[in-house]
Amino acid sequence: MNAHPDRKAYATRTIFFLTQMGTLKPIAIELSLPSTNPFKPSKQVITPPVDATTCWQWQLAKAHVCSNDSGAHELIQHWLRTHACMEPFIIAARRHLSAMHPILKLLHPHMRYTMDINARARELLISAGGIIESLFSTKECSMEITSFAYKNWRFDMESLPADLIRRGVAEQDPTEPHGIKLLIEDYPYANDGLLIWSAIERLVKDYVNYYYPDSNSIRSDPELNTWYYESINVGHADLRHESWWPNLSTPKDLVSILTTLIWISSAEHAALNFGQYHYGGYVPVRPSYMRRLIPNEDDPEYQNFISDPEGYFVSSLPSLREMAFLMSILEILSTHSGDEEYLGDRKELSTWRGSPEIIEAFY
Repeated sequence: MNAHPDRKAYATRTIFFLTQMGTLKPIAIELSLPSTNPFKPSKQVITPPVDATTCWQWQLAKAHVCSNDSGAHELIQHWLRTHACMEPFIIAARRHLSAMHPILKLLHPHMRYTMDINARARELLISAGGIIESLFSTKECSMEITSFAYKNWRFDMESLPADLIRRGVAEQDPTEPHGIKLLIEDYPYANDGLLIWSAIERLVKDYVNYYYPDSNSIRSDPELNTWYYESINVGHADLRHESWWPNLSTPKDLVSILTTLIWISSAEHAALNFGQYHYGGYVPVRPSYMRRLIPNEDDPEYQNFISDPEGYFVSSLPSLREMAFLMSILEILSTHSGDEEYLGDRKELSTWRGSPEIIEAFY
């Protein structure tokens, strides 16, 4: 990526300290470059500032971290996990679940626009020379990065509890309301997310138990089994032999699968998508790419940095034109559709007429 004259990036690692207040505080940032000289270090560690010079070094280091995170967020967390990986389940559902199938009716509000959005994303956002390649540091490597991340994607790790445990911010604890204990107290995403996850799980459990009271009812539904089989073996063919795919043999299995799918397409996607402008709309705080590296004392640019560190920081950011363009894109992506259907706001409850148990479970 650094071969491009207007793109400069490090491999970054950040160390956070968990304070007594239950919040995370960054205490060190490691910046790494490919080694080209065995006698010159390819890594440097930036720590919180002690004077004016180190203040701007710290600001630049944080900007590089946020630049990397911005690309990873858009390409992996957002596009891959909540859009691309949902496609096989949606396509298979349309192929194999009849219009009156109870599972299709349950999933429909959560997948009705995904394919249209994905088509537009392929046309405008992630296409060759498109918005992502133009505005983010990953350039033409964008889809290669997404493909590499997909090799490590696991459906069984996409549930909120499993994801929190995998990332080391929670541990299993059956005495806790949601079955896990958070290790970070000030974590609104997890605190609020677990409430939503549990609410989705309760609804899905009541719904599934109504239509599928036992394992035999699962096994004897050819539409359901064909849907799940094709989602894995055709839609996710590259990963079809992985042993971590959940079985579909019992009502409990179906509850887990459906809860995860609904979570990904609703609350998880909302957390990743609708806050993009609030987090990244002010580009100096979260740039999509950087144009300059942080100079060392033996670099020709070091004196320019010392004499005008603020100017150097600004010149490291995208151009004003590209920042304005990025702001507009993030605002559009963060906008809710006019006919948005929120969790708990089902506009098609009439499809469950004659099933008061389902309507009661929903509310």
